[in-house]
Amino acid sequence: MTEPTRRQTVPLTCHGHSRPVTHLSFSPLEKEDSYYMISSCKDGNPMLRDGQTGDWIGTFLGHKGATWQARLSPDASTAATSSADFSAKIWDTHTGELLYVLKHDHIVRAIAYPYDNSGLLATGGYEKKLRIFDLADQRPAASPSGTTHEPVTIDASKAFEIGEGVHKDIIKFIVWARDPNVIITASGDTLRWFDLPSRRCVREAKLEGEIKSCELVSLAPSHSAPTDIGGGLPVLAVAAGKTAYFWGGSRAEDELKRITLPHGIASVGLDLKGRKFVVGEEPGTWARVYTWDEGKEIDVHKGHHGPIWSIAFSPDGNLYATGSEDGTIKMWKNCDGYYGLWPKERSLTQTAGVLKDIINHGVAPADFSDLLSFEVPGTPAVNPHSDLLLSYSPNKYDKPLSPVRLRGHTNKASPLRFEIDVESPSDTSSDLLLSYSPNKYDKPLSPVRLTRHSRPASNLR
Repeated sequence: MTEPTRRQTVPLTCHGHSRPVTHLSFSPLEKEDSYYMISSCKDGNPMLRDGQTGDWIGTFLGHKGATWQARLSPDASTAATSSADFSAKIWDTHTGELLYVLKHDHIVRAIAYPYDNSGLLATGGYEKKLRIFDLADQRPAASPSGTTHEPVTIDASKAFEIGEGVHKDIIKFIVWARDPNVIITASGDTLRWFDLPSRRCVREAKLEGEIKSCELVSLAPSHSAPTDIGGGLPVLAVAAGKTAYFWGGSRAEDELKRITLPHGIASVGLDLKGRKFVVGEEPGTWARVYTWDEGKEIDVHKGHHGPIWSIAFSPDGNLYATGSEDGTIKMWKNCDGYYGLWPKERSLTQTAGVLKDIINHGVAPADFSDLLSFEVPGTPAVNPHSDLLLSYSPNKYDKPLSPVRLRGHTNKASPLRFEIDVESPSDTSSDLLLSYSPNKYDKPLSPVRLTRHSRPASNLR
């Protein structure tokens, strides 16, 4: 079986929250393969972003306490948030309007939509009660001006309680299985499966430690296949203690695998197609990537400055996001080639050839902006024979950074090693100014300067 690919890519960092990020989730795939990401935070301000780029779209303002979870409805038209202000709220994702206030008697920690119905919402939290709210019959009324809607307030007593008296601990996660008659809760160290028609708990699983993460991982139908983990159905991924647990099937009750790691796990995400899983270590600040089949560590993602509390894969599987105690979200590329704000990947031969053309002839390809998005992992050893000075842009949208001198190096820790045979140009005093546009509509960015050197360079490594 092919070993999962290890990818060295620079993550996109999403700022905006002022306190720890508690939860991340993506919407289903929309038109033209677009989708959204929503985050909850202890600052009480859930944020909606473009799922591919992380660009901020809007902030839902109105909670008076920390928000613990945020999820988007199956049609992405609404967003639900749970909060320490004793409420869950439902928002219009197009206008940002508050549509519903679901009043509770204590902190609401968990919320969930069924995969095919935006009119139902399950809630749970410190009351230790699993409730289902039916929103279909209670539509927000238009305001007197007709331009906005007055939010509907629904008391928790109007909801349907499922499994009365069963939970003994706080409900921290709720998952609606692909079978709409099954709901799963995570409370303390126990998973419970509930049958909605009978409102009864039909199964319990006691895990080896407190449950820190519990999410149903799925791909869009256009991207899933029978060869994926789970056979094309969603997989329940759970982190508890030092073990990652995975359940499959339409009711998410068929245990597929459990893998015990040498460290604690704060969160877990699963790459169904790539056959690997990602965990946030605890204690620690790193995300570690393991193979599904062997449980072998193949990568470590560094960059966060606090524990990673949430990991979510996009509906096409091409990226995953991590939310941290440090208040940031990082998005990690999980595919080959161009995607979102990540540029096209070039082979070392292609990169060397383009640089040679620029140095010798001053000719840059139309997509030179993509060439500028590369990095040299490791710390190159200094070579006194300087080759060229490059002022580059970290991506095709930002202004160029201060010039960076590229030197030959022999550092074996760096995988970027290529050679360019450069003949000395006739005019060694001239510089190359390259100004490019991110796309055909935007005005060109500040020029990028490539400085030639009078001494011929035999190679650039």
